[in-house]
Amino acid sequence: MDVELLARIQFAFTIAFHYLYPPLSIGLGVLLVAMEGLYLRTGNKVYERMTRFWVKIFALTFAMGVATGIVMEFEFGTNWAVYSRYVGDVFGSALAAEGIFAFFLESGFLAVLVFGWDRVSPRMHFFSTCMVSLGSMMSAVWIVVANSWMQTPAGFRIAGEGMSARAEITDFWAMVFNPSSMERLAHTLSGAWLAGATLVLSVSAYYLLKRRHTDIALRSMKIATVLLVFASLFQLFTGHRSAVGVSRNQPAKMAAFEAHYDSSAPAPFYLFGWVNEEEQRVNVGIAVPGMLSLLIHGDRTAPVTGLNAFPPDERPPVNVVFQFYHLMVASGMALIALGFLFAFLWARGRLADQRWALRLGVASVLLPQIANQAGWFAAEIGRQPWIVYGLLRTSDALSRTVTKEHIVFSLVLFGVIYALLFALFLFLLDQKIKHGPDEPEGIASEYEHQKQLLHG
Repeated sequence: MDVELLARIQFAFTIAFHYLYPPLSIGLGVLLVAMEGLYLRTGNKVYERMTRFWVKIFALTFAMGVATGIVMEFEFGTNWAVYSRYVGDVFGSALAAEGIFAFFLESGFLAVLVFGWDRVSPRMHFFSTCMVSLGSMMSAVWIVVANSWMQTPAGFRIAGEGMSARAEITDFWAMVFNPSSMERLAHTLSGAWLAGATLVLSVSAYYLLKRRHTDIALRSMKIATVLLVFASLFQLFTGHRSAVGVSRNQPAKMAAFEAHYDSSAPAPFYLFGWVNEEEQRVNVGIAVPGMLSLLIHGDRTAPVTGLNAFPPDERPPVNVVFQFYHLMVASGMALIALGFLFAFLWARGRLADQRWALRLGVASVLLPQIANQAGWFAAEIGRQPWIVYGLLRTSDALSRTVTKEHIVFSLVLFGVIYALLFALFLFLLDQKIKHGPDEPEGIASEYEHQKQLLHG
């Protein structure tokens, strides 16, 4: 493998591992606001115990996100020095805004959220919870803005010539509200809400299967189900809007999503398939004729720009993009079905009785992670061969002095460290889940007390 591919693999590995945690923090933050808000509104101690428990899980995911995210900033300088010099004034401003307006807000109130239960008033603690949740979402805002600028650059000019040329911001707000940022932000946030909702759903289902903490499990599962249904439908809407934007701003990427080669013909939507890139067709696939044209243009006969409209050296690798994109779509549709299943069981009063559904709920935590990872891989690989779309090629953004040996050594080192971090995360998460929410001493839970009365 050459230096470029190794550098891309290293960055993909580090960012994919890091991205396991921020969606959980964002989703859990929203749920913490709902849980503690219910406690303030009702005065029910069950909601207080529920919130205290999930605050511990939130703190763990936040710490892992910070620990795994630091290394990526150094990779810009070590592996992508040309990129850093060429667009650092633009890209760096968004990262700086994330640190100033989001990370400090989130981390500043985190101490009150974790340690302030008996030190500040309930309303002040709830305010801290809201600020932590807002800070986590603000982090997503600036990171998505930075990445979206790479997809659809705007609000800049190129100053200088030759090796001294670099991008400079001419309109900060045009850079922030570039053509894809808001659509991609909404889609990213909905994916994060799904990650948090399914984590709460999974742990709650586990407790119901074990007949432990059933009062908290039932209530938290209902809260998570509400967010799951809303976020899954919202993600379908934002995904559609984002796809329409991709077809307008990055037509080669959209053509790769559906392996559409004809340069000006109506396009089908594939349910699945395997792309034969040499023969420019999809093997063993099932497609709905004209559906992509309908989704993008509202007309089944409208032409969609195909890959043959672009030079071969400006096309992304088609099959891998096709597979990641369809894996994301399939996972998203499965989440919608899961949300409606649990909403139906809740409405019928059978949420705690269907053990098959509870087992499905335990495994559901994997679905948003699969969808989030597959979506990012489809978006990033689909942008190739550009690191900044239409402006800077990935091959031109590499550091000139980095060698294969340097990258391989650091990649192996990162792999070992991240494996240890992941093992530690799973161990601590398992310990916290097994311990569960703190039970009030000498008092049976509301649900268990009612069960004892019913069964004599």
